[in-house]
Amino acid sequence: MNIRIGNGYDIHRLTTDRKLILGGVDIPHTHGLLGHSDADALTHAIMDALLGALSLGDIGGYFPPSDPQWAGADSQVLLKQVHQLVRDRGWHISNIDSVVIAERPKLKPHISAMRDRLATTLTIAPEQIGIKATTHEKLGPLGREEGIAAYAVALLQK
Repeated sequence: MNIRIGNGYDIHRLTTDRKLILGGVDIPHTHGLLGHSDADALTHAIMDALLGALSLGDIGGYFPPSDPQWAGADSQVLLKQVHQLVRDRGWHISNIDSVVIAERPKLKPHISAMRDRLATTLTIAPEQIGIKATTHEKLGPLGREEGIAAYAVALLQK
């Protein structure tokens, strides 16, 4: 059996004039993430993990922030495109594990919805996606609530 593993990371600054989208879910909060697309840090980390597993670069190479066509883009649409690159090469997702780092809002009530949304986008079972949430214990820029970050690992099989 051929397997590949990739990891991904993303971070975005919080701002008052945007929605907070994580894992494709609109999460009620006073702040949202600043970015060229919808700034969904969790989905971006997952895309980079998938691309990294196959040595296909990173999302900036496919959806550069300098390209106006990606302004405000729905990251679930971008994730579908990345997943198609994986499938076109004969690979499928075994599982994804991730962690989101945010002081606020509390993400535990939204994890099930995020798993369901990502699973639908990727046409896999929600049980194949792990999402954990943690804080940064008030340390550094994440602890000061200046941003939200996400890490992801993807295991692919052929």
